[in-house]
Amino acid sequence: MPASIPLAFTPAVGEHAFTAQQRTLLALAHELGRDKFAARAAQWDEQASFPFANYEDLRAAGLLKLCVPESHGGLGADYPTYMMVAAEIGRFCGATALTYNMHVSSTLWTGVLADGVPMSETQRAEHERRRELHFARVVRDGAVYAQPFSEGSAAAAGRAPFGTTARKVEGGWRVNGRKIFASLSGAADYYGVLCTEDKGDEKPDARDTLYLAVPATSPGFGISGDWNPLGMRGTVSRNLSFADVFVSDDEQLMPRGVYWKGAQTWPAMFFTLAPTYLGIANAAYDFTVSYLRGEVPGEPPVKRRMYPTKQIAVAQMRIQLEQMRSIFLRAVLEAGPNPSKDQRMRLYAAHYTVMEGANDLARLAIRTCGGQSMMKHLPLERLYRDSRCGSLMLPWTAELVLDRMGRETLYESGERDE
Repeated sequence: MPASIPLAFTPAVGEHAFTAQQRTLLALAHELGRDKFAARAAQWDEQASFPFANYEDLRAAGLLKLCVPESHGGLGADYPTYMMVAAEIGRFCGATALTYNMHVSSTLWTGVLADGVPMSETQRAEHERRRELHFARVVRDGAVYAQPFSEGSAAAAGRAPFGTTARKVEGGWRVNGRKIFASLSGAADYYGVLCTEDKGDEKPDARDTLYLAVPATSPGFGISGDWNPLGMRGTVSRNLSFADVFVSDDEQLMPRGVYWKGAQTWPAMFFTLAPTYLGIANAAYDFTVSYLRGEVPGEPPVKRRMYPTKQIAVAQMRIQLEQMRSIFLRAVLEAGPNPSKDQRMRLYAAHYTVMEGANDLARLAIRTCGGQSMMKHLPLERLYRDSRCGSLMLPWTAELVLDRMGRETLYESGERDE
């Protein structure tokens, strides 16, 4: 699609001088969302079931290999392009966009992001060989990768070693531990598990974090627990357990010690949850406009747009949406390794603005549309519930972002009070 031809819709990220590839991918994501994902979203929410049908569509469209380099058979999309596409998917199904993030981030981390992380020649050669294996699974087999972080401790926030451990044995590792809130549980082919290397008597150290792909068929791997949360019910984020699970050396998604370097080098790797919620904010705004114009499919064509209170509310929503889009897009476009302090602060601010703003915009939408919007056959109550979940998600919850911003503004690296 030539860059000079405008899109027939305004993307969730707003207007921008998109590349030809970005326009093509945005149009594809919008079409899938509008024609397929939106109609199914209520089903995944009601049943707390995984959106398998949506993943079949993503696979058929080639979007599971979105960020796999072209040299490995993928679409070769860069970080900003992924963030734009993810926001467009989130506009139509939050659970699909959020779980899609876990999968695509597995290829982003091992691809574009790893290319910007310092490695020795030996590590680089090892990584090149191993990521070829993982990329081939996605491209050739349509494999889905999950990315479980949480354990109910400070580890996912980067403040402590992971309790899940991996001990070196001949030919690989023995993994033991547990993960909670593990999205794609039961749906992924491989689980990209962050764990701490067990060095025997040595004290566990977060610098020794390993990133291992545990095959879903591994003996000793288990899934348990219920999943009945407030929102994002289609993510099916149940508990994972690892009981002396053997993982071969080739299942390393990054060489030893490189994940820690990546987390310090590429903070934007933790911003990839935000597009889902920018998409949800767009959905709440879109619905409100359609509702007030009397254009919601299946509803009586009653117009409510003539009331000044409704007009003012829509204006407030649009102002907030434009603010979210602007800071999001700037943070995405300048993301890269070793950002400046201002860029890092802007990244935090963008994350907070989107995660808190999505719920605030959904709140305004419900208040503006009135009592009818509480009904479950309409999407607003689901959008509201889904939107509330973003600020709770590690590693950058809303509370942790505020803490980081305040501390890193007032203290330079290495400074402390006597």
